[in-house]
Amino acid sequence: MTSLNNSRVLVIGGSSGIGLAIARQAVAEGASVTIAARSAAKLAAARTAIQDAVDAVTLDTADMGAIEALFSTHEPWDHVVVSAAQTASGPVRALPLADAKDAMESKFWGAYRIARAASISEGGSLTLITGFLSVRPSAGAVLQGAINAALEGLARGLALELSPIRVNAVSPGTIDTPLWSKMDEAKRKDLFERTAAKLPAKRIGQPDDIANAAIFLMKTPFATGSTVRVDGGGAIG
Repeated sequence: MTSLNNSRVLVIGGSSGIGLAIARQAVAEGASVTIAARSAAKLAAARTAIQDAVDAVTLDTADMGAIEALFSTHEPWDHVVVSAAQTASGPVRALPLADAKDAMESKFWGAYRIARAASISEGGSLTLITGFLSVRPSAGAVLQGAINAALEGLARGLALELSPIRVNAVSPGTIDTPLWSKMDEAKRKDLFERTAAKLPAKRIGQPDDIANAAIFLMKTPFATGSTVRVDGGGAIG
């Protein structure tokens, strides 16, 4: 495996949850890390959490002009990770069509725009964060499964188109991140306990579990076109 020492790493969606865990681990590996997200306040809090060991850039992945400006004004990064997404959930026939389109716009097209504009060093990597619903559909989250499957297909195709830049995906299962914070604490605890009991791993995932996989893909020069599932066995349980 190669070293991340002195590598330049950009984590889009790096202000919280999985993205923040990836940024933190990359810093620990000796990388020079920049985090990007829409909220300046969350970026400031993330910098404090990592003791100001990262640079921060305000970025909306829906804004192609801003994305192009970011990459045109910086030297190529060695590794880029895309973890930013906001997706509504619900049955296809109940979820408002506008919400469904917004979900696709955020998670799929946001990553597509980054891939289209990203300036990455030869032999560097692009990693997309997807989700295990791509292979284990849920009747209540059909759209999420479709978006994740599309992203994983995008990663495989980009691995060919962008070669020798390496492109991979990390597919998380149920992860305890701030995305769950809007749920009542007692209900969230009950959901996590019931979910963990069904998983072969018998636990809910943590952001660092996913960060481990993202760092592995950055450091492994023979990994490209791969999807690494880190789901506690959710796809088989």
